Amino acid sequence: MSALMLADWIKAQQPRGTTAKAKTESVFYRNLEEELDVRRAEHSLVTLRTRRDAIDFSSNDFLSLASSGLLRMAFFDELARHPGFQLGSTGSRLLDGNNTYIEAVERELAAFHGAEAAIIVNSGYEANGAIFSAIPRPGDVVVYDELIHASVHDGLKESLALTRMSFRHNDVDDFYQALLSVRESQPMVRRGERSVIISVESVYSMDGDVCPLRELVAAAKDIFPGGNAVFVIDEAHSTGVLGPRGAGLVNALGLEKEIAIRMHTFGKALASSGAVILANDTIRTVLINHARSIIYTTAPSFPMLAGIRAAYSLLKSGMTQQAQDRVQLLVRHFFKHIVAKPVWAQANEMGILNIPLSKDWESREFVTQIVPVWTRQRYNYFLVFHLQLAKFCAFPIDFPVVPKGTSRVRLVFHATNTEAEVEGLAQAIAQWAEEMVDIEKSAKGVRIPTAARQVYSWMSAGENCNGVATANGASGANGFQHLRLTEAA
Repeated sequence: MSALMLADWIKAQQPRGTTAKAKTESVFYRNLEEELDVRRAEHSLVTLRTRRDAIDFSSNDFLSLASSGLLRMAFFDELARHPGFQLGSTGSRLLDGNNTYIEAVERELAAFHGAEAAIIVNSGYEANGAIFSAIPRPGDVVVYDELIHASVHDGLKESLALTRMSFRHNDVDDFYQALLSVRESQPMVRRGERSVIISVESVYSMDGDVCPLRELVAAAKDIFPGGNAVFVIDEAHSTGVLGPRGAGLVNALGLEKEIAIRMHTFGKALASSGAVILANDTIRTVLINHARSIIYTTAPSFPMLAGIRAAYSLLKSGMTQQAQDRVQLLVRHFFKHIVAKPVWAQANEMGILNIPLSKDWESREFVTQIVPVWTRQRYNYFLVFHLQLAKFCAFPIDFPVVPKGTSRVRLVFHATNTEAEVEGLAQAIAQWAEEMVDIEKSAKGVRIPTAARQVYSWMSAGENCNGVATANGASGANGFQHLRLTEAA
């Protein structure tokens, strides 16, 4: 099943803009297909897929609430407490979409996270768009980690703060230098008349590493002792997973008073939908009055809010603590087993296998559920083929999700994964690495690992993928095989 899913994906990369069917369509559709062909030629066209029969090491269901009955029962209980609920919100928050229920949920979330105020929005994307389009004032400067979410950049496109500066990912020294540069180049900021707005994430979604928030806050205070350097932190991937009762990194570090704005999402660990912006009353009022993604959209509906409230009832009661602790245990279990494999040191030295987060894992205060596996860029699909055939669900992460030349295979661990599954995953990765080491050391002509050869064989046999064209003009399995082998390392 998993191999066929990959075959379906490869088939989708076939150019369509120049086909006979496309030539008979209107120029409107033909031009759109030609635009899509740019991605198809690079095998980077994104396709929708359904979950197949494989062990989940990919989804965002970190606490396994979506796949267990715990949240479902809490949700049904919340609905039962409000039998006459209104299904739709009927308007935006500024018109008819506001009600006592949403305000009560917002107060509960603010209290849980130790914030003064909260406002719920329809998604994390909308939340970041609202924050960065509405909060920065003319003359403010935005300083951001180079790996922040795309939604922050989209929000900044509408921002009145025209000066922006990035710093190297999680690099405290480079952050310090960026703030020094702002202080030296921006007189109004230096005089304390304008602010520096600093954008970071608690856990970075594609790298799985944790923001050095304590150190960044200390650096900002050192350079701007007047307090005009403020932090906005995206806690999308720490919600439910880090901190007391899953309250996030800021709560884990006790920095609630040091962070101006926090954003938590509900579509990942909490298996619901939407997001909340935590701040003070001033920021909440600015968002209500200036954030277009709040003003011009329908307010969250009762079922959405009930799902959020149900999820937080589990957090507050401590019922998710065991799941939170188990994620920590399983990730450490994976690190313990993968680095103990006999092939680990050699594969790492040869550049075939690298898991940066496995370094010093035993001494780390906490690990995260996201573990990227790095290999040679042209080997990413070979590893994915191997894992899929071994019934492990994992996917390659490519440009434009990550910068060019930084593709990786992203693993995500869940509370309901078993120790045996984690050990099997480590064993499958090690087996693949052993085969790649043998291939690279061998003088023989075989350069394709077993799993990839099997997938290519199915493709050549016509199972779902007959006639798949590739960027170099070849077709079928051999063309795709050639493309992957000739990619730059």
